[in-house]
Amino acid sequence: MNDPVLLYEVKNQVGYITLNRPEHRNSINKDIMDQLFTTLSACKHDDNCRALIITGEGEKSFCAGADINVFTEVTCTALGGRDWSRYGQTIFSMLDKLGKPSFAAVNGMALGGGFELALACTFRIASEKARFGFSEISLGFIPGWGGIVRMTRLLGKTKTAELVLTGSHIDADEALKLGVVSRVVTPEELLPAAEALARKIIKNSPVAVKLAMEALYCVGDLSFDEALMAESNIAGLACISKDAKEGIRAFIEKRHPQFKGK
Repeated sequence: MNDPVLLYEVKNQVGYITLNRPEHRNSINKDIMDQLFTTLSACKHDDNCRALIITGEGEKSFCAGADINVFTEVTCTALGGRDWSRYGQTIFSMLDKLGKPSFAAVNGMALGGGFELALACTFRIASEKARFGFSEISLGFIPGWGGIVRMTRLLGKTKTAELVLTGSHIDADEALKLGVVSRVVTPEELLPAAEALARKIIKNSPVAVKLAMEALYCVGDLSFDEALMAESNIAGLACISKDAKEGIRAFIEKRHPQFKGK
């Protein structure tokens, strides 16, 4: 019996997704795509899962992108390529709307679609051995799972153009300098570092975290004035939650708040 291509478990309110195709550098095939959809849907509606860490099995690869055999099969027509692109965009966009922080724990190569998956996460933490890049241009195509859009918003058009049009790879230190990742750690520290950041977040109100994630997601697409209005509307919702009332009471009473997620 074949091993599952994607592993998922929840421990201490943290969900763990592991891409489990190390012999194929954890490249993404249809099964992984379908299981990502199912798993992200389950995580979104699971109150016991307050944060999500995504990584790849083994030390060499986080994810080397789309499985080339699957890519060749599904992109033999223009419509097939478009549909494969939109399916990936739909699944990766679920991370934007998860209502919970997600962490890409990048343990090795994050190339092509693997880089796009990491970019879709709220945070990226890299092992010293991590490498990032859009390799698609060298094969005659371009990123299609949201990588160009997300990277342009992260780094701007010029640096994104350099990475996309040259297909160059960057190491973990360069990714840190550019702001692509938030920290670089040893391979042994990778998951503990992601878990530590997750725990700092999930000790806070689930309602406030969810609303803050919504604000972070929506304001980037709005004008400055529209973004301010959206922020105030979302902040107003946070103010009337039971968690907010508990937070104020706990502050006055000089104790730790007991948030209920309401």
